[in-house]
Amino acid sequence: MIQVYGIKNCNKVRDTFKWLKDHEVEYEFVDLKKEPLTREELQEFVDMIGLDVMINRRGMKWRQLGLKDKNLSDEELFEELLEHQVMIKRPVLVRGEAMLVGYDEDSFEAFVE
Repeated sequence: MIQVYGIKNCNKVRDTFKWLKDHEVEYEFVDLKKEPLTREELQEFVDMIGLDVMINRRGMKWRQLGLKDKNLSDEELFEELLEHQVMIKRPVLVRGEAMLVGYDEDSFEAFVE
């Protein structure tokens, strides 16, 4: 089964739900606002896909924190992401050892097969 990590009111997450339902793909949703990732879980995600891929640099929280203008190390970025998980690029789909980040219908096709 595919796990979808995100925030319920995110448009891309809702679009993902619709796509998965339309393609009759079973999934389990993890709302990061209600069930934030632990340090270990986030580290696992970052190890699988990379810190740069995980961070939504276009999001409101990124701008609010002024992170664009700060020269943060990977460790400091990780700590910001751990504390402010709304900055995780959404959705995050996980199936076994495979992970897909971001809304991309073509990638979904390959991912669910």
